[in-house]
Amino acid sequence: MAIHFISDLHLHDEASWLGELFTRTLAEWRGKIDALYILGDLFEYWVGDDDRQAFSDTMLAAMRDFSAVTPLFVMRGNRDFLLGPGFAAASGATLLEEPHLLKAYGRDYLLVHGDGECTDDAPYQQFRAMVRQPAWQAAFLQKSLAERHAIARQVRGMSEQKKQTQGPSEISDVTPAAIEALLARYPGATLIHGHTHRPARHEHRVNGEERERWVIADWHDGHGGYLRLDSVGLSAHPLALPHH
Repeated sequence: MAIHFISDLHLHDEASWLGELFTRTLAEWRGKIDALYILGDLFEYWVGDDDRQAFSDTMLAAMRDFSAVTPLFVMRGNRDFLLGPGFAAASGATLLEEPHLLKAYGRDYLLVHGDGECTDDAPYQQFRAMVRQPAWQAAFLQKSLAERHAIARQVRGMSEQKKQTQGPSEISDVTPAAIEALLARYPGATLIHGHTHRPARHEHRVNGEERERWVIADWHDGHGGYLRLDSVGLSAHPLALPHH
């Protein structure tokens, strides 16, 4: 058996292939793995658990079917930080706070989304600190669904425009200092995260000790990826729809 990790699916109704790949993957893995961990940005954006739409309801139903037989854990990302108890109830998933220490197959694994470690991006860290405050979230959730969607689309549009004009910038990656500080707090643990859309395996030297960091693949252009953890260790694998 094995544990699988995915992140940065950015599910939304304008990309039907994403939903198709996600639901097909869940069906294939159901009952055949020990657990599935989704480490943030499952959805392109999430404006609150009260926002019921056909697309997200279909995704939640697939997750509920999966979680009926296989443990499902979800961490909030920078796009879906408003996932709450309603989402957990509808999907059957257990919401995880970060960082989360996972003990599996005799070893320690440290799980985060990854955006909190992009410390060179000061404006983003200010935004992140603001939207994670309970008072800000309560005020946002009191707005109408139409208002919330408009704000989410505006933030998403600004983010996409920045990517197109600047390309993948250095500040959108994690900083070595933040990673090493995090690893230092959890001696011996291997770090697993998403967010950066830069899938790879990295080595860090922390307090004289060699440490591993694995970045999960994002899903785009008909393709995705996942990390598999079993008694041998971690390995990266691709995912794709048959026609891609």
